[in-house]
Amino acid sequence: MSSNPVKSTPASSTSAFDAIIVGGGHNGLAAAAYLSRAGRKVLLLEKLEHPGGAAVSARAFDGVDARLSRYSYLVSLLPQQVIDDLGLRIELARRRYSSYTPDPHHGGRALLIDNGDDGAPAASFAAIGAPDGEFRAFTTFYAGCRQLTEALWPTMTAPLLTRSEAKNLAAGAGAGGVWEAMIEQPIGHAITGELRHDLVRGVVLTDALIGTFARADDEDLQQNICFLYHLIGGGTGDWDVPIGGMGAVSGELERSARDAGAMILTSAEVTAVRPGGVVGYRHDGAEHEATAPWVLANVAPVVLDRLRHSGAAPGSPAPRPGQNPNHLREGAQVKVNLLLKRLPRLLDRSVRPEAAFGGTFHVNESWAQLDAAYLAAASGTVPDPLPCEIYCHSLTDPSILSPELQAAGAQTLTVFGLHVPDRLITADNNEERRAELQDAVLKSLNSVLAEPIEGLLLTGPDGRPCIETKTTLDIERAVGMPRGNIFHGGLDWPFVEDNAPLDTPAQRWGVATDDPQILLCGSGARRGGAVSAIGGHNAAMAVLEAGS
Repeated sequence: MSSNPVKSTPASSTSAFDAIIVGGGHNGLAAAAYLSRAGRKVLLLEKLEHPGGAAVSARAFDGVDARLSRYSYLVSLLPQQVIDDLGLRIELARRRYSSYTPDPHHGGRALLIDNGDDGAPAASFAAIGAPDGEFRAFTTFYAGCRQLTEALWPTMTAPLLTRSEAKNLAAGAGAGGVWEAMIEQPIGHAITGELRHDLVRGVVLTDALIGTFARADDEDLQQNICFLYHLIGGGTGDWDVPIGGMGAVSGELERSARDAGAMILTSAEVTAVRPGGVVGYRHDGAEHEATAPWVLANVAPVVLDRLRHSGAAPGSPAPRPGQNPNHLREGAQVKVNLLLKRLPRLLDRSVRPEAAFGGTFHVNESWAQLDAAYLAAASGTVPDPLPCEIYCHSLTDPSILSPELQAAGAQTLTVFGLHVPDRLITADNNEERRAELQDAVLKSLNSVLAEPIEGLLLTGPDGRPCIETKTTLDIERAVGMPRGNIFHGGLDWPFVEDNAPLDTPAQRWGVATDDPQILLCGSGARRGGAVSAIGGHNAAMAVLEAGS
């Protein structure tokens, strides 16, 4: 092991680095790349056999040559600045169609938002019976949102603004009224105040609910923060398809980090993070220890807390009392990946399947259905119908399929079922609940299709249909997201309150913990969430600003 400066037991024998990164998800890789490029000696520890965390591509079905973005699927929040800084060779493809939403009360009609035809959206609003002026109100609503997001987007990779500074920035951009609607009041007020059609309201509301168990009018405004993050990417809110799958993004971040000299150790499970920048981990059947002035945690805050206070690995008993309650929020989704022989036919014969599946396909997501689903889940039952969103990666990027599958017309579908809170899932009922949720997803999809989707599933060499379902517990077990929360906990505003301490680089960059040597560098950092690398960038900037 002469080429590996990380030494084994005894524990008193340690290896010194400038920074140790706990967790090799995309944010950890970004932090490693930035710090290594700045001349820092970096060790990154990843418990899985490969880096990338949830931002990976996988052959989900045995013997089938299709690389699915298994847990994450679209990119909006990855700044061009990070791509340029780290020399990432990635391609993000823009989708022509924004969304397609069948009317649950009239199976033969739907709302299609087509960005490639100026006249099509207005005609589609009329076709679903939306009131006069609804399309104009819809476009005006989003134009106002964009005024705010374009003002705030550049601040995501800069030292934090206070609430007053962010509000003044919005006012200077002409978005003072939008600030009030999106930041100060429940987003449901703005949606119902501006829009009248149940289906149109639902299309807007979904951006406030993806991965977040909330109602439109909740006073804690967690739904507002989710809404802002879904619209802020690039200032425009466009969600793009990563060519080659999500693994192409994390793969480029890994390449950049390795090229800069970062040591990336896989199958290395961190077992403890101790004061003084001491990290214990298990690798190759032996216990190891490494030290550094800085420890960057690319794990959820709850997981970091376990490592710091109990010395236990992820999966230990519940978090200790007194933690930030926002870090304890549950995930609220079920994820289903499918591989089809072809796209299904629609009940709505006025739209080609390629157009309907070319953007985000909303299923049973009217305003009324979303609220009914929340109430059902809050009472302890799986919603019926289950609100779902469908993404077809392979329409925009067929490269994730083998040439044979492409020639045969095969397509991938990713389904994201909303309002499935982790409270519905236990270790005892997970297998049964997974089957129930998969059935609920298929039933919901079939309600807007002209043929059962089950008959379109490809089968692998073993004869099994190409479908996999991931509950919140499955996601926690696979990639360490507590309670299956895809944001590592509740989201935070991308600014701090006026009285928040901003005395240290870590505080100014939104990555501080109560230990000045330990920084958050993942989705649990302020301004974290989604595939963005912002948490990794900001933690690296805090280290570099500190100058040691």
